[in-house]
Amino acid sequence: MRIKDIADVEGIRENQLVGYGLVVGLNGTGDKLDTSVFTRESLVSMLERLGVNTRDQITKLETKNVAAVMVTANLPAFAHTGSRIDVTVSAIGDATNLSGGTLLVTPLMAADGDVYGVAQGAISTGAVAAKGAAASVTRNIPTSGKIANGAIVEREVTFVLGDHADVNLALRNPDFTTARRMATAINAALGLGTARASDPRTVTLQLGGRDVVAALADIEELQIQPDAPAVVIIDEASGTIVMGANVRISTVAIAQGNLTIRVSEAPEVSQPGPFSQGTTKVVPRSSISVDTQNDHKLGLLTAQPTLRDLVASLNALGVGPRDLISILQAIKAAGALQADLEVR
Repeated sequence: MRIKDIADVEGIRENQLVGYGLVVGLNGTGDKLDTSVFTRESLVSMLERLGVNTRDQITKLETKNVAAVMVTANLPAFAHTGSRIDVTVSAIGDATNLSGGTLLVTPLMAADGDVYGVAQGAISTGAVAAKGAAASVTRNIPTSGKIANGAIVEREVTFVLGDHADVNLALRNPDFTTARRMATAINAALGLGTARASDPRTVTLQLGGRDVVAALADIEELQIQPDAPAVVIIDEASGTIVMGANVRISTVAIAQGNLTIRVSEAPEVSQPGPFSQGTTKVVPRSSISVDTQNDHKLGLLTAQPTLRDLVASLNALGVGPRDLISILQAIKAAGALQADLEVR
């Protein structure tokens, strides 16, 4: 696996932007101005900036074609002034559909309060909404949409990669073995002493007078085999089980099955013949069946089986995901599961 697929260069990251704006051109699916006070005030303020005085008639505004929205975007690393980025538009009032709307000029700010971009454009929701007198249908989310290339970068985040003599590589999944393998591969390619594993997450590069960009381009193509701990993750809400390839189990026997008793009632009516002067009675009829699940055998797992052996054995017992959760928890309690068990 390439180093670029398992590690990032520290300092090269995105920055989150957010802004508040108005969407116009909706077909009667916008905010209700009598309940969405912030939409009404924003509309009045916008019209005043454009030279239209509606402050005296604020109580008479009844348009349903305007919606207040929050606009979010991610500013990529090394984005330069004038480049374009995608934005996401989400309704914050009681608008029911943003399809066909147009976002007006909206400044996008970062956590420091400065404006780094300006967004505007037609919104695409990809949703379908139809309503009749007695039924309605909605596909996807009509109150959230995107504008491709909808924002222009107005300010850059200054970061000069070439000014750094030392560069850190951050592993996405921290691991001592993987960090050491990465440092060994880099030293073999660029010379001894170039890389050093500082901790399970960080590999420090001392590039000296090398071209930083060229060196990183060579490093990110190096192939290593990442290591991973033995972990079993269980999501009881959905019944999902994920097991790593390094999961091992000590010698253990597994039996799965329960005694099931089914009782069904099917009462019959006894009707006397004509002129017999008999009475009609209800005759009970009960059926009882016992399922001991004798077809489920006892499975034996030899010492240190692989994940393939574990799955094959449990499948042979006819174990479903819910039963498998209980079995894994019991194996862990017995001390036979040589892995971390995480229940979420």
